[in-house]
Amino acid sequence: MRQDSPGRPPGWSPSDAFDLLDPVLGHHIVNTLGWHTLRPLQEEAVAPLLDGADAVLLAPTAGGKTEAAVFPLLSRMNRRGWKGTSVLYVCPLKALLNNLHPRLETYAGWLGRSTGLWHGDITTAQRRRLLLHRPDILLTTPESLESMLVSTHVDHRSFFGGLHTVVVDEVHAFAGDDRGWHLLAVLERLARVAGRPLQRVGLSATVGNPAELLDWLQGSEQARRPGRVIAPDSGQRSPAAGATHPPGDIELDYVGSVANAAIVIAALHRGEKRLVFCESRRTVEELGEQLRLRGVTTFLSHASLSVDERRQAESAFAEARDCVIVSTSTLELGIDVGDLDRVIQLDAPRTVAAFLQRLGRTGRRPGSSRNCLFLALDDDALLASAALLLQWSRNWVEPVVPPPEPRHLVAQQLLALCLQEYRVGENLWEQWWGGLGPFGSGAAPVVRHLVEQGYLDQDSGLLFIGPEAERRYGQRHFMNLMAVFTAPPEFTVLNGRTEIGRTDPDLLTEQVQGPRRLLLAGRSWQVTHIDFRRRRCFVTPVDEGGRARWNGFGSERILSFELSRAARDVLLGEEPPVRLTGRAAAHLAQAREAHVNTVHPGGTVIARRPDGDVHWWTWAGHRANATLAATLAPVTSPQQRTHAHCIRLRDDLTRQDWANAMAQAQDGLTLPEVDWRAVRGLKFAETLPARLAEATLAVRTVDERGARLTLGEPVRLVELQPDG
Repeated sequence: MRQDSPGRPPGWSPSDAFDLLDPVLGHHIVNTLGWHTLRPLQEEAVAPLLDGADAVLLAPTAGGKTEAAVFPLLSRMNRRGWKGTSVLYVCPLKALLNNLHPRLETYAGWLGRSTGLWHGDITTAQRRRLLLHRPDILLTTPESLESMLVSTHVDHRSFFGGLHTVVVDEVHAFAGDDRGWHLLAVLERLARVAGRPLQRVGLSATVGNPAELLDWLQGSEQARRPGRVIAPDSGQRSPAAGATHPPGDIELDYVGSVANAAIVIAALHRGEKRLVFCESRRTVEELGEQLRLRGVTTFLSHASLSVDERRQAESAFAEARDCVIVSTSTLELGIDVGDLDRVIQLDAPRTVAAFLQRLGRTGRRPGSSRNCLFLALDDDALLASAALLLQWSRNWVEPVVPPPEPRHLVAQQLLALCLQEYRVGENLWEQWWGGLGPFGSGAAPVVRHLVEQGYLDQDSGLLFIGPEAERRYGQRHFMNLMAVFTAPPEFTVLNGRTEIGRTDPDLLTEQVQGPRRLLLAGRSWQVTHIDFRRRRCFVTPVDEGGRARWNGFGSERILSFELSRAARDVLLGEEPPVRLTGRAAAHLAQAREAHVNTVHPGGTVIARRPDGDVHWWTWAGHRANATLAATLAPVTSPQQRTHAHCIRLRDDLTRQDWANAMAQAQDGLTLPEVDWRAVRGLKFAETLPARLAEATLAVRTVDERGARLTLGEPVRLVELQPDG
C-alpha cells in the first residue's frame, strides 16, 4: 500500500504541518531550538506519521531525519495517551545510540516523557532502573531486543505491552545483510507480544531503491499499514546526486603506502579536525601509529578496540580541534560530527552508498562545503577509487537487496522463540512471524532438522529447547545465540587492569624472533603473559615494532558488476569529474597502458599472456564472475580465486572448446561451488542440513543478471607477445 510523497496541495503552507504538532513541542521548536520553520522532509512527515502510516524518510546526511520522525511520534504519543515503552528507536551501532540519546532525551523531556538506552555497554544497574521505570522511548539494537525477549529478568509482555511504533535509523545498513532479516523477525515477534501491528518508520540517507526498501521494512503482509516514501528534495530518486556536490570538493591522490599517507595527512590542513576512513582494522592501526610518530593528535575507532578507546574517538568529534580521527565504518553512520572540517578516504570504500555517508560527514557549517580526499595505497586501489567516483558522478547508488535464503536465521529464530516462550506449539510457530517470507511454511525442513539433531525437543505437540542447543549455545544465558554474525575468537589485551582492545589469536601463537609485540590503539605493546584458558593477553607499552592483524573469512571486498564496468570505462579513457593530482594522473596513465589489451568497448577480451596463462577479462564483478566460472567449468582453471575483473581459463583452451562451452551455457547458469570455510563462517550453519547450508551460501554468490549480460557480449581474442 505504498504511496509516494504527495505534492503540496494548493494553499498549503509550512505552518499547516507545524500546527499539527503538540503545542508544547511547537513552542520549544521555536523558542528553544530557534527554528522558524521545519525542513521540507519534516513538514511532509508530520501528517502521515501522526496518522500511523509506515514510512521511509529519505534525506542527505544531517537532513533532519531524526526530528522528522520523532516530533510527530511524540505528538501522537501525547495525543493518544500512550503509557510505558511505546516507541523503539533502533540503530545499527552503539556509538550512534550514544550520540542520539541526549538529543532525544531533550525532545521527550519537553513533553514530560522519558527515554532510555539499552545495549551491550549498559551496566546491569542501569538496566534494572529501566525495568523499574520504563522509558517512553527506548533506544536499542536488534540484538539487545532479542536479549530482552529471551531474558528471565525481563517480563517482556509487560515491558513491550504498550509498544506502538518502531523507528529504524540507517535502515539501509540493516536491509543489505542478515541483520536486516534478524530485525524483521524480531519485530514480528514484538508485534505479537504487544498484540497489535507496529508502525514502522525507516530513516535513510543513501539508497537506490526506496520503494522496495519500504516494502521490505513493512514485513509480513498481515495487517500492513499504508506506507509512504517521503523524500521531498529528490522524489523517488536517491538523494545521492553527484551533481549536487561541486566536483572541486573531491580529490584523488596516489600515495603508495600507509607511511606516505601519514606524511600527506600530517602536512595538510593543520589546525583542522580530520576524519580518515580505512577499509580494515589493520590499516587503522598502522596509520594511527604513523600519525602519532609525526606528532599528530590522533584518535582511533574500530570494532576490536575497547569501549573507552572508541569513546575517546566519539568525544573528539564534539570536543577536540586540530586532530585526526582514524576509523573503519564504525563512525560512518549518523553520529553528529559537529564542526568536522575534512574527510579523507584511504583506498576505495566498498560502495558508492558508503562514500556518500562519509562525504556527508562534512559541509555542515555555514560557508563550508562537502569534501573528500582519496589517498590510494596501490594501483588497484587507485583504479577502484576512480571507478567509484565515476559511478558517483553518474548519480548511481547501489540498490539495497536483502540477502536471499536466510535459512540459518530461521533456525536461530526458532531456537530464540523457544527460549522466549519455553514451549511453542509444533503447528503454531509460523504464527509468530505472520508468514514473513522465509519464516513461513517453507521453514518446515529446518524445524524437522532441529528436532532430529536435538536442538529442539518435541513432546505432546510442543517444541522446546533441546540438549544440543544447551550444549552449543547455553553458556552465559545463550548469549551466543543472540549474535547474528560469527566473530572469530579474539584475545582481550590488557595493560594492567585497563582493557585496550582485542587481537587475533594468530599473532599470539605464530613463531617470532625476539619479543612478541602487538599494535593496538595506535600504539605498540610487548606481550608479557598469555592466559590461553581465559583468552587474555597482558602487555606493557613499548616504543615501536608492534604488528596488527585480524583474520576472518568473507571480509574481502566484493566488487559489483557496475563498479567493475566503471573500472573498465576508466581504463578506456573516462575520468571522474574530480581533481586528480599529478601522481594519480601518472599512475592512471600507467594502468591504461598495462591494460591496453584487456579492455575493449564493444565486449570482453580473452588474452593469452607470454607465460601461457589465459584470462577472460569480463569486467563483470566478483559474483558474476563466480557464476560464469561455475557455468563454464569445462574451460576454466580450477586453480583460481574469484576476481572482479577476469576469470582464469585453461592454458590449453582452443577456439572450439570455447565455442562448445558458450553453447552449453545457453542452457542455464550454474551455482558456484561453496568453499567449506565459508560454510563454517556462516553463523548457525550447524543447525541446518549440510545441503541447505551450502545452498544458502551458493545462492548468495550469484549475479545472474551480470553473468547473462556478459555471456551476451562479443568476445575478442588477443594473443599477447613477449615484451621486447
